[in-house]
Amino acid sequence: MSSLKNKKIGLALGGGAVLGAVHVGVLKALEEKNIKINAICGTSAGAIVAALYAFGKSPTEIEKIVVEFEWKKLSSLTLSKYGILSNEKIGEIIKLSIGDKKFKDSNIPLGMMATDITTGEKVILDKGSVADAVVASTCIPGIFIPVEIGGRFLVDGGIVENVPLSCLKNKDVDYLIGVDLVPERSYKKPENVIEVLYNSFNFLVKINKKAQTKEADLTIKPDLSEYNAVDMSQIKELIDLGYEETKKIIKEL
Repeated sequence: MSSLKNKKIGLALGGGAVLGAVHVGVLKALEEKNIKINAICGTSAGAIVAALYAFGKSPTEIEKIVVEFEWKKLSSLTLSKYGILSNEKIGEIIKLSIGDKKFKDSNIPLGMMATDITTGEKVILDKGSVADAVVASTCIPGIFIPVEIGGRFLVDGGIVENVPLSCLKNKDVDYLIGVDLVPERSYKKPENVIEVLYNSFNFLVKINKKAQTKEADLTIKPDLSEYNAVDMSQIKELIDLGYEETKKIIKEL
């Protein structure tokens, strides 16, 4: 682990809806060992945690925010032809937690991954409004309405890069840690249209991510096969799982 203390570390937090609670435990374990993060990027749920951490929220403070999450606090029904729900409330939570900030104001260099749903291109968000970028990065297509930023129609970055390591390439770091939340298998039968859409999206993410995580110097990948990505009651357990898994991995370095 001493090797980590001499490195400039870039941390890439992957998407996974409710499974994103794992990231809070990861940060808790890294801080406990005084491992400094020099740059942080997130996709989807990872973008929420990355934004809070980059603007000075401690893992304990982030935990207090995410354990309060409920779907009705994060989304609302919409009449849009582009999605069933709006996730603008996620942006409001970010503003409430850190203020209406710009990327340039962050304590730690910050970036997020989104997908241009018109062209299929990868879009790295690291300028302008942090709250708007989080809304775009967490916008699961078909479920949430796409977000327009800079003339582009943006959705969840998981389609193009669920563990956003390339987002760290232009940052001043020399050691990349990726946190991968996509379980290899899941056995829960979908119970509604939201879960059907989310599972469809997730299969696409799974196909794409295998090659991407090879870029990481270290990948933290807890076994999440017994959890599902929509059940908020698992949040506390997932935080503990992220903490224990990270502690175990860094102990072996």
